[in-house]
Amino acid sequence: MWKVQLFKLNYDAQESEAVKDVVDSGWITMGEKTKEFESKFSNMLGNNIYATAVSSGTASLHMALLGLGIGSGDEVIIPALTFVADINVVKMVGATPVLADCSSYSNWNISAETIKTQITPKTKAVVVVHYGGYPCEMDKIVTLCKRRGLYLIEDVAHAPDAKYKGKACGTFGDYGCFSFFTNKNLSVGEGGMLITKNKQLAKRAREFRSHGMSALTLDRHRGRAISYNVSNVGLNYRIDEMRSAIGLVQLKKLKDANRKRGYLVDRYIKKLSSIKEISIPFQNIKNIEPVYHIFPILLSPNIDRVWLINRLKRVGIQSSIHYPIFKEFTAFKDLNLNSAPIAEDIARRELTLPLYPTMSFSDIDYISDSLSKILEKEVV
Repeated sequence: MWKVQLFKLNYDAQESEAVKDVVDSGWITMGEKTKEFESKFSNMLGNNIYATAVSSGTASLHMALLGLGIGSGDEVIIPALTFVADINVVKMVGATPVLADCSSYSNWNISAETIKTQITPKTKAVVVVHYGGYPCEMDKIVTLCKRRGLYLIEDVAHAPDAKYKGKACGTFGDYGCFSFFTNKNLSVGEGGMLITKNKQLAKRAREFRSHGMSALTLDRHRGRAISYNVSNVGLNYRIDEMRSAIGLVQLKKLKDANRKRGYLVDRYIKKLSSIKEISIPFQNIKNIEPVYHIFPILLSPNIDRVWLINRLKRVGIQSSIHYPIFKEFTAFKDLNLNSAPIAEDIARRELTLPLYPTMSFSDIDYISDSLSKILEKEVV
């Protein structure tokens, strides 16, 4: 039904062959492919990085909070404009979520300034999200967290291989949390990676991932261990070999795919810049190397977003919203969340247009021309 859908997998025969090789090997649970994936992913990020592959990005966030000992009585500052996973994991460990507003209408990330206003004596940690693949201003955030004695967790679900001042996103805080969900820049279906530069935090992560066991199933299969100890309580957040094998293929494609995303975003900006009813965030921001996970636009307040989504659907263009505000969800209505006026306004007016590395310029042109005509109330 879609002429241009929101996202398409950047897959070919390589992913199929990688999965077949794992199945043919007879070992499909976490093993050598996962170790290789962890090693190559950590090498992409820099030196002295410990990487732990897990079952999802949400699992990595949950493990980060557990690894830092965050729980009841603690407050955790998170972006007001983000996916529900960030608030869910804070609630799951018994902590209280506090919302930090967007920096501005041109930069939708949180900042040291918007974080600072929400710090209380109960604040234990800050979670930053590199929204849309655009890095936050990390030097000021790191300085603030160190000065106030706060843990720093990076949600890097949108930003694998993005950089701030030449340093990889995910490597600034105590933990970096990556997602490899279907629509992510690096996609394995379900999966994630938890990274840290701290050896002790890495050890905790590996214990949480696999029931707190001292020896993995592969170790016993290979004869490297007979039994195991359980030194700490843990969960089953393991990834499997099929997804790690796909991850290795996707990792090889990542830089080129991110580069293609950038070309497509440039084309969007060129085509849409004259439409007065929309604005495009994250332009002309210094010191960042983004990876263009999504292409968000901000609609004029006089545009009915639902009407526009339906009009785009009629001409075969799929669109989405990133993200509804937490207060609109039944699960959080009783939390008495603090206000974040810029984020709440953006959430009401944001629209996400299709973006994926195998798109063509003609796809961008069709979307842009259709959007222009619809907003001018012309017949498409």
